[in-house]
Amino acid sequence: MKIFSKFLALTLAIFALSFVHVNAQSFSGGNKQSGRTLEQQIFRKLISLPYYGVFDHIAYQLNGNTVVLSGKVRSLGTRKQAERTVARIPSVERVVNNIQDLPPSPYDDRIRRQLVREFANSAGLYMYLREPNPSVRIIVENGRVTLEGYVNNRGTSNTMNILANGVPGVFSVKNNLLIEKQVAR
Repeated sequence: MKIFSKFLALTLAIFALSFVHVNAQSFSGGNKQSGRTLEQQIFRKLISLPYYGVFDHIAYQLNGNTVVLSGKVRSLGTRKQAERTVARIPSVERVVNNIQDLPPSPYDDRIRRQLVREFANSAGLYMYLREPNPSVRIIVENGRVTLEGYVNNRGTSNTMNILANGVPGVFSVKNNLLIEKQVAR
């Protein structure tokens, strides 16, 4: 009998919570474009590009209805696809594409693989590289590494910088990692 009463209480609690959740969702909608700004639309379109990964970095700047894309991408075709995808957003009138394609290089590919291994073997750093939208991006060009993105604290930023500098074949590391708590995204 106790099991039945506990089951009934649990069922009622789940039902009550699900009812509250449905009501909360019904009040949040209704804004223009489902509450999403043009910047949010651009961001969502860019992170959903099929070959946009941890070794690519695309930034954008919005000037009125003109979007300026910048950054560096490893995957060939991602540059043009980013431009086409952003241009299809209804409010965007013009796209200036300043994204650079990184040259194909087995040397740089070896460094990329080694960097991921180093971060994966270090406690807690692999979480920053998880797809589909990693918070840290690793750009390798001619043996020069640039770390872009967001981390939780300065210690993580410094650790990633030290590990990247320790990878054989890396000439220099530019650490552009931002601390999430200090930057309003």
